[in-house]
Amino acid sequence: MGLFEKNADKVNVKKNLFYAAKIFILAFVFMTTTTPRANAYMVKFKEDWYKLYHIHYQQYPDDCIENIYWLEKAAAADFCNPLFANAGITTEKQWEKYRYLFQMHINLKLIEQHLRLGRTYDKKAAYFYDAPWKEEYLRNLEKCLSCYNAGLYYWQEAKNWAEKANVREFTFLSITAKQNWEDERERIKTGELNYEKILRREINRVEKVRAEILAMDSKTY
Repeated sequence: MGLFEKNADKVNVKKNLFYAAKIFILAFVFMTTTTPRANAYMVKFKEDWYKLYHIHYQQYPDDCIENIYWLEKAAAADFCNPLFANAGITTEKQWEKYRYLFQMHINLKLIEQHLRLGRTYDKKAAYFYDAPWKEEYLRNLEKCLSCYNAGLYYWQEAKNWAEKANVREFTFLSITAKQNWEDERERIKTGELNYEKILRREINRVEKVRAEILAMDSKTY
């Protein structure tokens, strides 16, 4: 094969690579410009905010704070149309009980998150050698108490909504798609679920630890 033929072959190879690259680029541009954009998801209703709440395998304080934010938003938001509810709704009575149960459930989850957050600042006991870190421990215990006291507020809210869902007219009406909510309501009714008892116990213990740390000085250790 002469020099001319070799050069011609090289030119043909380059042309083929050029055209292949050009076809790829054109195909890519075509796909990216003709594919319809996904509609933006607007978080507006209670059900939307609640979907953002999630539990991590290992939950850090920032995760709890994030969840508290989503749940607070959910508690304050309006309900979506019954057609898009988190349970099959066909009657007005179902819709009414669903709303009561949802509000109760959100407040119970807020208690759980405040307990989780409070425990990250908690100190189970005061030891004689804690005096050098007295101020830091006291700051953390204040945060802890703030979380546990907030839990008492949400417990009262949860009880109020549970009572609304426990009236006689709902006795034989169950939101079967949300059996866990129904179970929570029944446990509150029977007293099996009582966050006030848990929170009061924790608050009393933390206040005792706090008093012991406050009494510490340089002579303690």
